[in-house]
Amino acid sequence: MMMIGNQKISMISISSIMLRFIIILIILHGTAIKCDWNFWWTYDGISGPEFWGILNPDWFLCSKGHRQSPIDIKPGLLLYDPNLKSIFINKNKVNGYLENDGHSVVFHSHYQQQNQSDTFNQQQNHQNSNLMLPVTINGGPLSYSYLFHSLHIHFGLVDSYGSEHLISGFQFPGEIQLIGYNSDLYDSYADASTKPNGLVGIAIFLKQETKSSPEIEILTSQLNQIVYRGQKTIIKSLSLRDLLPDDQNYITYDGSLTTPSCDEIVTWIVINKPLSITKEQLQALRFLMQGDIDVPKAPLGNNFRPTQSINDRVIRTNIEFKQQQQSTTKGKNCPTMKQNVQYEINQKLWNAI
Repeated sequence: MMMIGNQKISMISISSIMLRFIIILIILHGTAIKCDWNFWWTYDGISGPEFWGILNPDWFLCSKGHRQSPIDIKPGLLLYDPNLKSIFINKNKVNGYLENDGHSVVFHSHYQQQNQSDTFNQQQNHQNSNLMLPVTINGGPLSYSYLFHSLHIHFGLVDSYGSEHLISGFQFPGEIQLIGYNSDLYDSYADASTKPNGLVGIAIFLKQETKSSPEIEILTSQLNQIVYRGQKTIIKSLSLRDLLPDDQNYITYDGSLTTPSCDEIVTWIVINKPLSITKEQLQALRFLMQGDIDVPKAPLGNNFRPTQSINDRVIRTNIEFKQQQQSTTKGKNCPTMKQNVQYEINQKLWNAI
């Protein structure tokens, strides 16, 4: 807090004034330069999440929305829905490229890019055409079929945080998000990304172990090729289906993109069981930088948005917490979902359920 005369001016007010000044300068020079808004937002400072809503008027939902993501999931507030089905991702493996886009590590499939003007992709399409089949996402809480679009990796610079979604205040060191668009209603991701029921987001937590999941090994094996913003590397034969655990327990809610423009068109599915990632793989992620090779800027890590208010949303799950009564058959217990739950964050709360 600063004092000017008899008035107190908060640092956040000063930051807001500075940010508005920067925006005015961009607008004044709009005729001379074409502004790429993706270049301007970050995860900290005066271009961080707290200011996304005023950085660009089109991103007003980042500040004013009521169904924003991510959220802190409270097990005691979950609504068990026995009608929630299993999630289905087909077996098709995908080729594509992994990119450091300055905000995150992103995997783009060649299937999604084959009709676009991405030169990097076009050079690869002819030799990968036999594997360029769509990956579809169905079932779960979804009423439509969704086509896989991209995969994003969020992670922290230390082990105690990194994931976007939380479980009772607990944050994992990382989170993978599979994003798909509604191919039943819309022709493209660009069309679906601002429309009702447009996107699905499947969030899978990353947990540090001595051995990683095979698909995590594929995704992290070439991180040294994308240390700086804009660098890309080819990834082949990635199985998105194998990123999901065998058990089909999950939490679901209606939310938003966790990056600008924060459109509230995402059906989120948070998988109950985390994927394994090694210490060495996490360190490789933490070596990545936000900037290009000439101006590296800060490390890419800590690329997670703070949790948002749940407001009046219903958070559903197919996990049945309550232990069933003992079977009338001697020596047998009725099966219970409780023994399959992977997260035991707040033990007192857990035992009370």
